[in-house]
Amino acid sequence: MINLYATQIESLSLHRVGNKNKGEGIFLSAEPFRLNDETSGLLKEYFFKPFREKEENYFRLANEVDVEFNEIHKIVSDAFADPSSIHNNSKKIATHLFEQSNHPHIKNGEVYIAYLSGVLLDNEKVDAIGVFKSELKHDFFQFEEKGSNLDIVIQQGININKLDKGCLIFNINKEEGYKVLSVDSNRYDAKYWIENFLGASALTDENFYTKSYLKFCQNFAKDVVLPAEDKQQEVLFMNRAVNHFAKNDAFEESNFLNEVMENPELIPEFKNYKVEKGPKYSIEDVSNFDIANKAVSDARRKMKNVINLDTHIQIKLDFINPESAQKFVEKGWDEERQMYYYLVYFNKEEKS
Repeated sequence: MINLYATQIESLSLHRVGNKNKGEGIFLSAEPFRLNDETSGLLKEYFFKPFREKEENYFRLANEVDVEFNEIHKIVSDAFADPSSIHNNSKKIATHLFEQSNHPHIKNGEVYIAYLSGVLLDNEKVDAIGVFKSELKHDFFQFEEKGSNLDIVIQQGININKLDKGCLIFNINKEEGYKVLSVDSNRYDAKYWIENFLGASALTDENFYTKSYLKFCQNFAKDVVLPAEDKQQEVLFMNRAVNHFAKNDAFEESNFLNEVMENPELIPEFKNYKVEKGPKYSIEDVSNFDIANKAVSDARRKMKNVINLDTHIQIKLDFINPESAQKFVEKGWDEERQMYYYLVYFNKEEKS
């Protein structure tokens, strides 16, 4: 888990990278940018806000042969070893980004390379290098007094409330490719940032496996439980799955299936579904792993626990207490109306 509240920008270098395919060039600043309190505060909000709002999907720098051949890995390793070299190394980072900027869809933009201190990662203070890019320009109004009138001047600039691309490379696990967080607000060049520039791959840690397995379960519920049973059982299955993850520190698949799968006939279906769909989630050979609590909380927030009926009625089931949903909601068939119904038991209506 990351906390950027006390993080300081120790050094910042600004460069501009064009689209190589379009004949646009690269501009490398001779000196680092001189920060003051005002710009530092605004830039920290601009750089860090997306990382506070986004799920923590970690990556690592990689290479087919060895991580030492990853260009960004070589550059940031030099910078971490000698933080005073960050500006010269920032030029290498910007140049490497320029070399990857040759697809017609890639937009030119400003690149910010920051050396960061005081990053709290899993309750440990570490240094980090941030690489950020602004691409999309927006029109905005400026106003000038001209004699007795107020005039509008149209200018272009970047929206400091929305970072286009960014990554944080933490000075931890160097031999494994460091630990990397990345954000990308634009989807027109998906491979450009993660694959071509960073050369990064997903970090298969407990956070990755927890999220991947729960996403897999969610699709199993939709593809198998719902057709075999009904919407209520689909929701209740995910209730039980999430609660199993929430109350355990480690995952063991056979224990999970015995506790969560109320219909034993679905256990072979689950195993077959895992053989078929498991590779998509990188869990085909995974049956034991430590559980990441934050990933469970994130998944719980995203789970849909609502039954939508074609009579424009919604029934919301309680994720925290799935036993209530099972105990106090019954489904039946009305022969006279030729319609399904839900029977809901309660003692009193709660005030909203």
